[in-house]
Amino acid sequence: MTGAGRGELEGTVRVSEIPAKATESEDPSDGARTGADERSHDTQASQASQDTRASRDTHISGSARHSGDVQNSRDMRNSRDAQASRDTRPSGDTQPSSDVGTVRGELASDPAFPFDEPRPGDPVWQSSPPGSIYDYIKVASFSIGPDGLVDQWSLRAEQVFGIPSERAVGMDPIEAFVDPDLREHGQRKMTEILDGREWTGVVPFRVPDDADGRPGQEGLAEVYVMPTRTEDGEKAAVCIVVDVRTLRRMETDLAASQAIFGQSPFGFVLIDPDLRVRRANQRFASLFGGKPDDHRGKDVHDYLARPEAERVAATLRRVLESGDSITDMHVTGFLPGSDERRHWSVNLYRVHSGSGRPIGIAWLGIDITARRAAAREAASARRNLALLNEAGARIGNSLDLETTARELLDVVVPGFCDLATVDLYQGLLAGDETPPGLADGSAELRRVAFASAVSDAPFVGGGAPVSVGAVHHYPFNSPCADALRTARPRHLPGEEGGLVQSTLAVPMVAHDTVVGLAQFARTKGSEPFGDRDRDLAVELAARAAVCIDNARLYRREHERALILQRSLLPPGDPVASGLDIACRYLPGNSSSDRPSEVGGDWFDVIELPGHRTALVVGDVMGRGLRAAVAMGELRSAVRTLALLDLEPAEVLSALDEIARGLGAPGGVQQATRAARRPREADLSEVYLATCVYAVYDSVTRRCTFANAGHLPPVLVEPGESALMLDVPPGMPLGVGGEPFEEVEVELPEGALLALYTDGLVESRDHPLDEGLQAFVGALTDPARPSPDQQPSTTAARADTYPNLEDVCDHVLNTLDSHHGEDDIALLMARVQGLPAGSVGDWTLPREPRSVGRAREYARGQLQSWDLEPLIDTTELLVSELVTNALRYGEGEIRLRLLLDRTLVCEVWDSGLVQPRRRRARDTDEGGRGLQLVGLLSAAWGSRRTPRGKTVWFELPLPDGENGLMDPAEALLSLF
Repeated sequence: MTGAGRGELEGTVRVSEIPAKATESEDPSDGARTGADERSHDTQASQASQDTRASRDTHISGSARHSGDVQNSRDMRNSRDAQASRDTRPSGDTQPSSDVGTVRGELASDPAFPFDEPRPGDPVWQSSPPGSIYDYIKVASFSIGPDGLVDQWSLRAEQVFGIPSERAVGMDPIEAFVDPDLREHGQRKMTEILDGREWTGVVPFRVPDDADGRPGQEGLAEVYVMPTRTEDGEKAAVCIVVDVRTLRRMETDLAASQAIFGQSPFGFVLIDPDLRVRRANQRFASLFGGKPDDHRGKDVHDYLARPEAERVAATLRRVLESGDSITDMHVTGFLPGSDERRHWSVNLYRVHSGSGRPIGIAWLGIDITARRAAAREAASARRNLALLNEAGARIGNSLDLETTARELLDVVVPGFCDLATVDLYQGLLAGDETPPGLADGSAELRRVAFASAVSDAPFVGGGAPVSVGAVHHYPFNSPCADALRTARPRHLPGEEGGLVQSTLAVPMVAHDTVVGLAQFARTKGSEPFGDRDRDLAVELAARAAVCIDNARLYRREHERALILQRSLLPPGDPVASGLDIACRYLPGNSSSDRPSEVGGDWFDVIELPGHRTALVVGDVMGRGLRAAVAMGELRSAVRTLALLDLEPAEVLSALDEIARGLGAPGGVQQATRAARRPREADLSEVYLATCVYAVYDSVTRRCTFANAGHLPPVLVEPGESALMLDVPPGMPLGVGGEPFEEVEVELPEGALLALYTDGLVESRDHPLDEGLQAFVGALTDPARPSPDQQPSTTAARADTYPNLEDVCDHVLNTLDSHHGEDDIALLMARVQGLPAGSVGDWTLPREPRSVGRAREYARGQLQSWDLEPLIDTTELLVSELVTNALRYGEGEIRLRLLLDRTLVCEVWDSGLVQPRRRRARDTDEGGRGLQLVGLLSAAWGSRRTPRGKTVWFELPLPDGENGLMDPAEALLSLF
């Protein structure tokens, strides 16, 4: 369809101009502006004005004629307008015929036009403002030629029917759109229309099938057909089509909107772009008074106080500008005639017209005052319950007075109050068993804890603030003294100009005894304390008081036994290479005649060179200070002998000599000479002890045992039952005269080794054999993993086997040991051999080239372990030791590097001569090798082996804490 054809249609029938203009341009007034801009000749405008006035006179005079005559008059007038426009156009102007609408726009805007003001009954042609009915309904137009076929098809018709103009032009509208059953009736109507009759009605239609054969959609349209004539005078028609389905949907939507707006239980308000009420429903009017129409034109300042109104107005503007909806916005205000504060939950969203233009904001609100009050009550109850649960979980985890008091304050600040203190009676803290303090409540107290969420502000009462640890007392007439005296909480109001609003002074009562006073304060701006808060404070203080009283009792007993217990335990936590260690020591304290005496049980874990470990458990016979002193001497002797790197049997032999000399006035030598003559009981005493000594090598996982009359060790292999190792018991220490035997056992990875004293397995009510069987059974259950839990890698060991601390607790809880009759010492070790990747082992021939090879081996191994900072030092020291082995040793040389918590280097040879460090003179060319080893290493030494000796040195790992001396500086320091 050409532009000229569409322009002729619009000039002939102005009703079709509305959809056509709306389709071609977003602003229907564009045509008028363009026509005004292109006005170029005064004669053209004058001629057009005269023709237009004549046309309008003709139209008025023939207004009462038949509709066909009226239409013909319109057609002739439009033709004259177009002809006048063409006649007055300059010869060079090639403006197309579609400018008829433009000329009409010029005439309408000409001040000289005599009929500028519309008369009653005349149509007013203007652009539709935004928000008109055409934003919601679909209106289309097309024209039918004299042959009854479509000859012009508007863009709106393409949108309504979904058929492009190329396909629509030339179609028979009756055959194309009308149902076959109605086509005969449609053809008759078409004949009448082409004869010059107007027709309007509702017509069902069906869009023709597309090119792929898919059926077209069906619809219902209201059609207005107006007869027209072509330029040749032939009869034609223009059709205006409205989609009836859109109208029906608008009716349904309007009815639904009325129902929702009028029947909604929520306050529903429509706000215009000026933020004023456009419409309100009955629910909103019932809350704020009057009728719904009375609220029209009001804004938020008419309902809310200024600060809240400003906030809501800003939110409304933001919603109107951005289009973002607001959900559950809380608004606070007052109803007319009421002083009660109300709360509303409001939802806001922007409302748009059919064209998408914002036309206002929808306000949907509900009163949530009761819900907020119930929520506050529920939140308060939940908070109190949570505080009690937290107090039960956090208070009392420590048997320390100050720690327990701080745990109480950690619970209440800031969840319950802003400031809090705990004061305890000084007499109870000092261990006084008399009733605490004076009867008037003014006894001395010590402040043990203070917590604040705001500042270190003092509490109510005036005077200087009390610091933590200070001793003070409350005056007799003070509320705090009254609370201590009556064991009842007191409420203290805040001082004028102070920070604190109110304070609760709550006495801490445990077992009907007041042990102290807890104070809880809230600052100004917080909610004041209520009855429920007071009850909660009393409960919290009571729970803390019980824990504090228990801690006080424990502290008293602990201080009495502290000195003895320190002497019975090894310093620090035992740590060993290739072993996971756990231990327990429980001194006996319930003997009938001497309840506080301790025995002579002990254990020890001693680190040896080469990542080896010595495990020792012993028991001195007897009780009391005598046995404790003997145990201390024997334990010191064991550590000294272990540092000499003696074999286990040799260590026990030396201990036996020491034990024999403990009771002699002259020591061991006197005891040896006294053994040749009859013993005099008044000059010496017999000290007997049992001991088991084991040396474990983490590289080979071999353990060598020697036993001096002690109970046999228990071994639990992975997946197996516990068993007692067959180690020859030997004679107790102090008897003498008998050698000790050694037994070497290879321990599998993950095996559990247990050493213990007789207090664990023997009591007055249970014989030794029964206790041993119970001990073996207790070790079997927690120590054995299930078959499907056997560790496949070293990294899985910790997750597969039970924790040794838990195993120790399980054993002590399972065995009916009647603890208190005797001391209990329990030492457990789980085997965790050194991984193969942490061991470097090489054999070197006795030749000078072996020194260079040793350095190469050491460098390569350290590089694989990412220990580059130790390479230079290690190469230098390895070179010194291998050179000494070549010069002074015998047989093949063996070099071994071990990596665990430290780096250990060992050089083995078959020579029996031990290296001896000496100080070289300034003129000596040699003799400084071992001095250099001592300077650069953390430790070094030598030990005998069954086939020779081993010289070793140890270096700390480069963790940034233990720095090594620079080799160059070490060399210079030797001269």
